[in-house]
Amino acid sequence: MPTDAETDIDAETHIYAEPAADAGWKLTRTFTSTSGDVRWDRLGEPGRPPVVLLHGTPFSSYVWRAVACSLARDHEVYVWDMPGYGTSEKATGQDVSLAAQGRVFTDLLGHWGLQEPLVAAHDFGGAVALRAHLLHGARYRALALVDPVALAPWGSPFFRLVGEHADVFERLPPALHGALVREYVTSASSPGLHPAVLDRLVEPWLDGTGQAAFYRQIAQADQRYTDEIQGRYADIGIPTLVCWGEDDTWIPVAKGRELASLVPGARFEPIAGAGHLVQEDAPAQLTAALIAFLQRQPH
Repeated sequence: MPTDAETDIDAETHIYAEPAADAGWKLTRTFTSTSGDVRWDRLGEPGRPPVVLLHGTPFSSYVWRAVACSLARDHEVYVWDMPGYGTSEKATGQDVSLAAQGRVFTDLLGHWGLQEPLVAAHDFGGAVALRAHLLHGARYRALALVDPVALAPWGSPFFRLVGEHADVFERLPPALHGALVREYVTSASSPGLHPAVLDRLVEPWLDGTGQAAFYRQIAQADQRYTDEIQGRYADIGIPTLVCWGEDDTWIPVAKGRELASLVPGARFEPIAGAGHLVQEDAPAQLTAALIAFLQRQPH
């Protein structure tokens, strides 16, 4: 494990030397959480305004790579894979629910020593960030939500089917499981994913441990974790941006407008030509929206 100084140098090299779609994205640090080891890393120069990025399901910090590299020019950017995702620990009996992730994120902020970071969160990561803020006292300077899971009802028919029969899906032959995961991840994009990017997104789920973890996180998904906080969105008192891919077929853009209307002073930013996986479909537009939002926040 490299030292902080060594990792920061590596991170700076990563930011400016590697193309955004490069498969070399790697998290070099570990935090031992109540739900298993969490892999994380930091990009940019220490002392700059901190930004924390949260991924959703069934993704990892990899989806933020282009945005993270751009933000790191003016910010200290923290990225992590939630327990049960990406390169973080995956284990039988592991608690990877939204409730657990909210607690882990709160603990991770403490580990990082961040008092009021800027936070950007996608999909399930949005619910994690909201739960940490509303239930666990995590404080943010500002919050950007990108196609978040935040309002009932949520969960596609496929998602519900898998959740009800996770034990059956876990026993699928590897080839069938791999095809299912690839098709599912592909459907998150409107224009379609580059084959190399798709390979990287599905890779964590394809071995035996990953296959079990894929169905475990779906089985533990429960709308009650957003029901517990949905009535409290009016209590959010920090600057909030809600970005949404206009072509999102996983969570319709109308949910984005509804969410923005529930958070006092929230700004709604639709992103044309993007599906649910906005970071892949429209990274330049999303980065521009986030930078404009972050630059308006006092340091």
